[in-house]
Amino acid sequence: MPPIFLQWLSLVAMIWLQSINGTNSNFPAYSSQLKHLLSMSQIQLNNLAFASDAGKLFGWLSGIAANYLPMWLVLILGSSLGMIGYGVQYLFLIGRVSNLPYGAIFFLTMLAGNSICWINTVCYLVAIRNFPLDGQLVIGLTGSYQGLSAKIYTDIVDVIYPSSDVKRARAYLLFSSILPLIVSVITAPLVRVIKVMKTKRAKDAFIFILVITIATGVFAVMGSIGSTSSLLSPFAGAVGMLTLLLAPLLIPLGLGLRHQIKQLAEEKVHIEEINNVSMDKMESGVKLDSSEIISESPSESFELSLSSSSEEFNGEIRESNNIGDDKISETNEVISVIEEIGVKVMLRRLNFWLYFFVYLFGVTLALVFFNNLGQIAESRGRSASSLVSLCSSFGFFGRLVPSIVEYFVSRRKYMISRPAFVVALMAPTGAAFFLLLANDTSVLWLYISTAIIGVCSGAITTISVSLTTELFGTKNFGVNHNVLVVNIPIGSLLFGYLAAVVYHKEGNAEGKCFGMECYRKTFSLWGTLCCIGTFFALILYARTRKFYNSQRS
Repeated sequence: MPPIFLQWLSLVAMIWLQSINGTNSNFPAYSSQLKHLLSMSQIQLNNLAFASDAGKLFGWLSGIAANYLPMWLVLILGSSLGMIGYGVQYLFLIGRVSNLPYGAIFFLTMLAGNSICWINTVCYLVAIRNFPLDGQLVIGLTGSYQGLSAKIYTDIVDVIYPSSDVKRARAYLLFSSILPLIVSVITAPLVRVIKVMKTKRAKDAFIFILVITIATGVFAVMGSIGSTSSLLSPFAGAVGMLTLLLAPLLIPLGLGLRHQIKQLAEEKVHIEEINNVSMDKMESGVKLDSSEIISESPSESFELSLSSSSEEFNGEIRESNNIGDDKISETNEVISVIEEIGVKVMLRRLNFWLYFFVYLFGVTLALVFFNNLGQIAESRGRSASSLVSLCSSFGFFGRLVPSIVEYFVSRRKYMISRPAFVVALMAPTGAAFFLLLANDTSVLWLYISTAIIGVCSGAITTISVSLTTELFGTKNFGVNHNVLVVNIPIGSLLFGYLAAVVYHKEGNAEGKCFGMECYRKTFSLWGTLCCIGTFFALILYARTRKFYNSQRS
């Protein structure tokens, strides 16, 4: 197979993996039902949300595994952890497993949360190695589909169980268990590292996949808006989403077909040249026997084939003729970084701790908000699934925006400052939390704030991958980035617990709370912390400004 075909096929596989990898975003959709079925308090429910994030405490294991194991094995191991974590909980809800204590459910939820790290690590490393010049673009494109996971799972559940809340809660757990494993098995042969020697942007292919990705996001957003979603049946919505997820396959198929056509054309030219040489010698009276033709042909054939191969990948990809064994390989591309350091040195850098708290008061706060969407919607008398779909759809676009900006800015050979980008996203996130304090009976501000938080947190999530690389290097990226996201379970426990305490204090005897007071103090605190995070991001920008200015051509 043409190497460029395998390179782009790996990108399609990463899109499919990320589209079903955001299983933790399904938690708000079934959390209220889970709370009712297991007779849990709000604090116990919050602890389960924390458990899902706590799995990231051990995410660094996937980075170590990726250094020693082939990518397909890391992928299967990660999805198997999710199957066990969600699968046993599903069996418990349907009565196939009895006497499952709360501690066991906590552990299973943590195991399921950890599985996400393994799939993320595989996708990030393959993207960075297979697309050295376009790592940020590819990571953003594929990562944006993870923001769409909740929407995809909701579409599937809507088709099978459109009305029963109990069955819907069980279905979310069932599909969170089996879908990642199924897709991992299908894509395992495709997600592999290619020994890229030199790459050059395939402009048309990237523009085409950007169009497909934007179309997918628009379709998801339109399906999340009540007045528009009512025009499509659940089945039509699911079929439309499946079609858009399969559409990226057209790119590697088209590139592979173009390669074959060029190869056939070159072979035809080669045969004509051989015939012309033979005719010229015959016309000049030179005796040409079969042995001369045979001895001459292989040499010319090899030279022409080599020339054809060189021309074929000029402007697309130049690489060695063999495919890697899925271990991480070096490339000739130089990725600009401030320093190349390991985790021990990284923990002694001020830049790391500034970055750590920016992420804690930005993305992590947003994730805690998403985990509480079920109870927030219930306190306002609204449907949790509609808010989850809205948040998922706008989160998709948020993750995609940095990729689009990166693509068009990099064409001018200008390196955008990631910390400056983060500052521009943290400020509206803090404002959105304060907007939630508005006394709005129509809950318009709830939907607007949810969309803003989804867009901004999604964008920061995408930017963080490249920012980790630029701050601390590529060699230890798998471990370094997983150490960074350790702040997610820390923030989930701290911020989520405080929110649960306030909710419980304002609630009734049955443990339920209705009205603005349920989260008023919580939103005030979160907005203030986000403003502090914005200030830390400004400091990080000031400290790294010289580096980014030096990258301008």
